[in-house]
Amino acid sequence: MDAVEIEAPIVGVTVYPDRARVTRLGGTRLAAGEHRIRIAPLPLGLRRDSLRVGGRGAATVLGVDVTTHRQARSADRQVSELERRRRALAEDLAEADDAYEIEAERGQFLARLAERAGGTYARALAAGDAAPTDVAAFADSVAGQLTDSRTRRRGLARRRTELTDELAAVERQLQATKGKRKPDRLAAEVTVSVDVDDAELELELTYLVDGARWQPSYDLRLVDETVTLTWFGLVSQDTGEDWPECELQLSTARPAVATAVPELSPWYLDRVRPVPPRVLPATMVGGMPPPPPAPAGAPPATGRAAFAGPPPPMMQASVAEVEQGVAAATYRPARPIAVPADGSAHRATVAVLELPARLDHVTVPLRAPEAHLRATVRNTSAHTLLPGPAAVFHGADFVATTRLPVWAPGEETELALGVDDRLRVERKLGRRSDTRATLGSTRRREVEYRISVANHTPRPATVEVRDQLPVSRDDGVSVREATLVPPPAERTELGELTWRLRLGPGESGEITMGFRVEIAKGVDLAGWRE
Repeated sequence: MDAVEIEAPIVGVTVYPDRARVTRLGGTRLAAGEHRIRIAPLPLGLRRDSLRVGGRGAATVLGVDVTTHRQARSADRQVSELERRRRALAEDLAEADDAYEIEAERGQFLARLAERAGGTYARALAAGDAAPTDVAAFADSVAGQLTDSRTRRRGLARRRTELTDELAAVERQLQATKGKRKPDRLAAEVTVSVDVDDAELELELTYLVDGARWQPSYDLRLVDETVTLTWFGLVSQDTGEDWPECELQLSTARPAVATAVPELSPWYLDRVRPVPPRVLPATMVGGMPPPPPAPAGAPPATGRAAFAGPPPPMMQASVAEVEQGVAAATYRPARPIAVPADGSAHRATVAVLELPARLDHVTVPLRAPEAHLRATVRNTSAHTLLPGPAAVFHGADFVATTRLPVWAPGEETELALGVDDRLRVERKLGRRSDTRATLGSTRRREVEYRISVANHTPRPATVEVRDQLPVSRDDGVSVREATLVPPPAERTELGELTWRLRLGPGESGEITMGFRVEIAKGVDLAGWRE
């Protein structure tokens, strides 16, 4: 029974985070009886156990087989054209290489000829057998030919460079289409039993393919106290087949440099403990092995940004329709999108959300004299936002990048929006004193810090100031509070202190933090810092 091959173009694609479901639709007319229908070509990355066939018409599907067609070359038109271009460039480059080598040998021949003829002409001139004009004419002829040869070699060298660059560009294009370069293809052979003559059948073929993905990315634009969140879906694929403009859906289902506020770590004080000598194993020969590298911490890099005035009116963005399922959501972009199998990302707008925000500032002057603008935002939409990178804008100005976590409806999250240079922060050591131990007494070290915050913005600002007291881990070292003005709003057992200052435009606030460390006699203090 011969197979009837029909065209079944792609009419829909549902993209998951790590794969895609492709839908093809084709039709034909058949007489009554049993027939085999072939749908090809299909990509090699097709998951055979995911292939499903349905449709409409007076027929019954008896079975579906997936077969492999071996081919000498890829049947994809883009790949075929690129490979033809690569072969032509390779031939041109080989011809240029041959011509360059021939011209080089010609130049060497002329140089040897001139060298040997020089001695012959010298002897002929001495014997009176040659005239000086003959020698000059020969020399001019050889020099002219050498000049022409070297000119041609330079031209051939330029041609070789141009061909090499063109060939490299074609190779890069072929590399981008690596999924389509494999010559072999799959085919679905559907066996049907047709009930009536001249029956019109419509077949729908669906299957899963690997090598496709979509990832979320976001724009966060702060204007006054509203954050406009634009959610994009970045779709890319290298499945081996191009997706034409069709119904594209993005599903959250899974079949089967960031700007951050510095964090405080506990500040421990302890006695100096002697390190016991290390005993070498009997099997070790030579010196000690190198100690493991100590972890190095550094405060995160921060960017500086200036607020901009009100941005111009924004164009309206077309957003996707959403269909909420039990455990996932499916988004349908407003317009069809073509996605070639070259791995490049194609962006579709999923949603644009206007979210209310509470703004304040956070500073950790112990780490850096900077105030970070922070927005506490509630997700008032019905969307569960997936984790992904976000670009932060103040009005029309780009100021930072951050990363959003999973953000459920009704949930609040804190967004770091960059450094606000209009709040000036300073932390200074105001006083330090040490007392020596007398017989049977302890030593004391007392310090006092002053933290000042100035608001140079045109509006009131709430500033959260974080600092810390040291924490003792030894009975011979004790820490006593001396001065905390004003009292902190929050404190933890690990010595972290939090103040909240409310400053009007042009106002300043000051915090005084003092403490005393008592060290028992005979104890050497470890972990101290100014």
